[in-house]
Amino acid sequence: MFPLSVCIIAKNEEAHIEECLRRLAPYGFEIVLTDTGSTDRTLAVAEKYTDRIFHFDWCDDFSAARNFCMEKATHDRILSLDCDEWIEELDAPALLQSMEHHTDAVGRILIRSRFTKDGRTSYEQTRVSRLADRRQFFFTGTVHEQLSSRHAPELPHKVYDAPVTILHVGYDLSDDAMQEKCRRNIALLTAELDAQGPDPYLYCQLGMTYRRLGDNEKACESFDAGLSLPVDPAPDYVRTMVESYGYTLLDLKRNREALGLASLYDTFAVRADFVFLMGLIYMNNGLFEEAIAEFQKSTTMTEFSVEGVNTYLAFYNMGVILECTGRVDEARKAYKKCGSYAPALVRLEALS
Repeated sequence: MFPLSVCIIAKNEEAHIEECLRRLAPYGFEIVLTDTGSTDRTLAVAEKYTDRIFHFDWCDDFSAARNFCMEKATHDRILSLDCDEWIEELDAPALLQSMEHHTDAVGRILIRSRFTKDGRTSYEQTRVSRLADRRQFFFTGTVHEQLSSRHAPELPHKVYDAPVTILHVGYDLSDDAMQEKCRRNIALLTAELDAQGPDPYLYCQLGMTYRRLGDNEKACESFDAGLSLPVDPAPDYVRTMVESYGYTLLDLKRNREALGLASLYDTFAVRADFVFLMGLIYMNNGLFEEAIAEFQKSTTMTEFSVEGVNTYLAFYNMGVILECTGRVDEARKAYKKCGSYAPALVRLEALS
C-alpha cells in the first residue's frame, strides 16, 4: 500500500462521493472517511471503496472534523480532500519523493474550481495546503480551515507545490444550494471573527462568500477590513483578496476608486489575474491605451488563477476597445485570437 492516507469528511454527499472515490481507487491509498451525519446513500457508496469509516458529531467546526479524521488514519502522511474534489492528475512516485524531501513542510495541491455562469463553464485555480505529516501539522479555523504547525501554530510554515491536481465541483450548484452554503459559511466566519478578533484570511473568505451571494457592499467592507491589516503579499489568498476587491469596486461602479490599485502594481502584478484586472480598471475609466497595454501584457504571462485572463478574455477586451475606437482591422485580429469564445465569434460575424 502507498504510505499515504487520504482523509475525507462527508455529509449527504451521494451526488459527489462515488466519483471522488472512483478516481482515488487506482492509486492504492488508504481512504479514511469521517461522516458527520449523512441521511442519504453516502455511507453505502463509501463502503464499496473503504472499510475505514468513522462517525463524528458535527459541531460547526470543519477543523475539528478534519483533525478527527487524521487521527483515524494508519499513515502519518495525509492528503485531505472533500467529496466534491476529484483527482485530475497525480504522479504517485513524484508525490512520495516530494513528501520525503519536504518532511517539515506542507504540500500545496492545485485545485481547479468549476463554475457555470450564463450557460458557460469556466474554471478558477488556486494552490491550497492539503498535504502534511500529522505529527507536525493540524487544522485550525472553523471554516475554510488551514494547516498550522503543532509547534508554533501562530507562525508561517514552509510550503512546497505537490504534483496533484484536483477538480472541485462544489461551487457548480443551483442558486438555492449556493445561497444556503454561503449563509452557513458567513455565520461560521462571523462567529470565528467575533471569537478571535480581526484576521485578514477570515475577512478574505468572508468577502468572497458575500460576492458569491451577490452582496457586493458587504464584500467590499470585508475586503477593506482585511486589507487594512498588516498582510504578507505572498500567500495566494492575499492576491485573491486584492483582485476580488478590485472586481467588487468595479461591480459597484466605483471605477475611480479602483484606480488606486495601481499603487499596488509592483507587488501584485506577478500573475496575469492582477494585470488583466488593471486592464479592466483602465478600460472602465476610459484609459483605453493603458487598458490595451495591460491586456496585451497579461497574454504574455503564464501564472494565472482564472481561466482566460491571459488568453481569450484579454484578447476579447482588446478587440472591444479597438472596435469602439475605430480600429476595426485590429479588432478582427484580436477577436480571432479568442478561439471559440462565443462573444468574440458574434463580433466577428458582425464585422464581416
